[in-house]
Amino acid sequence: MNPKISFGKPTIRNMRYPVEIMLDLLAAGMTTEEILEDYPDLEKEDLQACIFFANETIRVKSIYKVAV
Repeated sequence: MNPKISFGKPTIRNMRYPVEIMLDLLAAGMTTEEILEDYPDLEKEDLQACIFFANETIRVKSIYKVAV
């Protein structure tokens, strides 16, 4: 994450490709091959790193019920 690129959001290899956008594309059903066709600067490992990042980000040690 670099505060000077994409408002500090996580990006791929400090390029202007936000991880969030790549995850949106994958969630929408685009294949890795389709994404790589549209973004020739990226590599398969970049998309795998996005998925790994998302997985690590949502890991929590415990969940607490919040009173409503």
